[in-house]
Amino acid sequence: MKQDPYTISKIATIIDGRSMGNHQNVVIESLATDSRTLGDAAHTLFFAIKAQRDGHEFVADAYQNGVRNFVVSTDLPSQNYPDANFIKVVDTLRALQKLAAYHRKQFDLKVIGITGSNGKTIVKEWLYQLLNADFQIVRSPKSYNSQIGVPISVWQIDQRDTLGIFEAGISAPNEMANLAAVIAPDIGILTNIREAHDEGFQNRTQKLTEKLKLFDQAALLIYSPDHWMKGIVLSSQKSLTWSFTQSADLQVADVFSSDGYASIHVNYRGKTITAKIPFTDAAAIENAVICWATLLAMGYGLEESALRLSTLQRVGMRLQLINGIEQCSIIDDSYSADFSSLAIALDFLNQQNQYPKRTVVLSDLQETGKTGQELYRDIALLLQQKKIDRLVGVGNNMMAHADLFNIESTFFATTDDFIAQVGQLNFNKETILVKGARKFGFEKIVKRLAQKIHDTVLEINLNALANNLRYYKTKLNANVRSMAMVKAFSYGSGTFEIANLLQHHKVDYLAVAYADEGVTLRKAGISLPIMVMSPEPSAFDAMLRYQLEPEIYSLELLQQLLRFLPSEHQQLPIHLKLDTGMHRLGFEAHQIHDLCTLLQEETRVKVVTVFTHLVASDDPIHDAFTQTQVMLYEQMYQQLAQTLSYRPIRHVLNTSGVSRWSDYQFDMVRLGIGLYGFDSALPKNTLQTVATLKTTITQIKTIAAGDTVGYGRRGVLANGGQIATVKIGYADGYSRAFGNGVGKMWVGERLAPTVGSICMDMCMIDVTGLDVKVGDEVVVFDQQHSIVDLAKEIGTIPYEILTNVSQRVKRVYYYE
Repeated sequence: MKQDPYTISKIATIIDGRSMGNHQNVVIESLATDSRTLGDAAHTLFFAIKAQRDGHEFVADAYQNGVRNFVVSTDLPSQNYPDANFIKVVDTLRALQKLAAYHRKQFDLKVIGITGSNGKTIVKEWLYQLLNADFQIVRSPKSYNSQIGVPISVWQIDQRDTLGIFEAGISAPNEMANLAAVIAPDIGILTNIREAHDEGFQNRTQKLTEKLKLFDQAALLIYSPDHWMKGIVLSSQKSLTWSFTQSADLQVADVFSSDGYASIHVNYRGKTITAKIPFTDAAAIENAVICWATLLAMGYGLEESALRLSTLQRVGMRLQLINGIEQCSIIDDSYSADFSSLAIALDFLNQQNQYPKRTVVLSDLQETGKTGQELYRDIALLLQQKKIDRLVGVGNNMMAHADLFNIESTFFATTDDFIAQVGQLNFNKETILVKGARKFGFEKIVKRLAQKIHDTVLEINLNALANNLRYYKTKLNANVRSMAMVKAFSYGSGTFEIANLLQHHKVDYLAVAYADEGVTLRKAGISLPIMVMSPEPSAFDAMLRYQLEPEIYSLELLQQLLRFLPSEHQQLPIHLKLDTGMHRLGFEAHQIHDLCTLLQEETRVKVVTVFTHLVASDDPIHDAFTQTQVMLYEQMYQQLAQTLSYRPIRHVLNTSGVSRWSDYQFDMVRLGIGLYGFDSALPKNTLQTVATLKTTITQIKTIAAGDTVGYGRRGVLANGGQIATVKIGYADGYSRAFGNGVGKMWVGERLAPTVGSICMDMCMIDVTGLDVKVGDEVVVFDQQHSIVDLAKEIGTIPYEILTNVSQRVKRVYYYE
């Protein structure tokens, strides 16, 4: 319970709003900004925030889902919301922040605020691991560090909490002051200042100055002089510094790595000591030193803090979506279990529409300060609110509170008990979230439920795809819609997994190449309109049954469709493609008259969109031709519109067109490979890489000078050396053109060239001078060595590299 109930009338006073409605004494427990991720709707206050999408557009959705309390900045028709309360304010985002800042002031717990370019979330989670034995901690869920995420995080504070740990991220000037008022940290941590979000600032000094505003009222700041700029004055009363390279309170003297552990030797106030952590990468070592400095600043002894560092555990930063046994989908969140992250994982589970049944395998949760009865009652209510169909509980506490769960439930004392009896649970055609505290070893459950995964996998970062979609949406003019291309297995990235995400993020249309792709999406629960770009007459029946919309590109195809449709059929949505210069598919200008004649007074079909395909929208050399195409398109469209009694949706722009031709957005744009991180019209690294192809080393051999490698004796190491055989070949989509040194793969910190010919299931790479062993990871392409680089190596295009990854390569989906 919070100190005082937050009624609608009280909140209106706090945020300087005008309250309207007949239920002013409703008590608010939860805050929301997303109509798709609601909990206790009756006690939720929905903030209609104007961001990349205007939150006022989703008030109706939230109302339909049970929300009756809203903060808005625009008048809405009250007759549509007869029993709702509205608080009208000037700025809904500022109102959210004001409310959270007020809430923060009601508690005098100690608060740690964290900002920096990298490492914020890991440092926050590690501090939680290091300090939770001594404090009742409230912290930011996952990476909730934005202008919206920070107030949502701080709203969690209640009377039981004795320490808060919150992170704050910014991407432009004048953002941090509002977050500082919400967090009001006593202790500040600056992790580092690096290139992340450089594009939003004039220089690094401006970025650091803005980030430091978080600590204006902090009593203590932990930072490294390695990340400080000349001329910036420290505002905090006290500080504790750390460094790898220069004089500091906590001076790192040396770091040695061996057998998966790093030994960090430090000097602190005349004493020397070593801490050993179970990580060896540079980022983890830096994050551990930051945590060490924080413990020292909080009064922990040097030896005690070093001992605690040795217990650090991997942070489960992302959910993993994989194919499971018996036609199930498995969401792996098997390394953490707390209430706030459970809510986030359940929201991701509810994004999945491929199977109607949703199951949660859940362990005892970590101590939260609530009694067992309170905690498991809240979990039961959350599962009910999120419409979960079945619970499998593991742990003595789950078993002890089994009576609180009013859904289909089964309980086991241990993970081993679950595995021993898994066959009796009859998992079939359901999406299963596996979420457990680390001590329960739920990775064994995931292994038992998952299909066998080949060592070569294509990892798909769903967050990156969503971020790329958001980037393009920010480039669209008001009311311009979006059609997302998911043809060719979503450019090799997946089917329903990608479509679910796009549907969740409210694209307006999907497009597939063939009807069977659309049928697969419909069977997986995708309800968006779907355009079929190559509709075969033999598939007309399936298109009608599954509400798929054919692209019509010729008189013959239209005539075939009309002959197929029953006379009583009304207004089948169709999409007309016009050929303005591609000369592949589409109606040419001289055919528009005959097309109009066919369509005139035809009621069995309705033209919903008219579009064309630009030949070279990404290439300035052909800009004049692009303009000619658009002019011709507009002429042809006007002829059609005069015949029809309505104006169909217009669209001409593909991915690169969105980036270069904002004047031609018309009513809708088509987003293709740009969603997956590649747009030749944009500077490198503007978009996020979605796909990473990984494999492993299966054997290492020492090759003498002059010995040959592979078929045809084409591979030779002139001076001898070492080769590694890796588990990827041309049957996996790694072209034979990459052989004989043309292709390269990341091994550790270096690109290793291929040696000899690419085989069907494997190939060899030169690892001379590298410290490698069997089982080590090898990266075929990622952000650093991208599919653009691979395409250049063999003289092709990125589309071909991505779509060539064969279906025997398992897709693993990650969501943070």
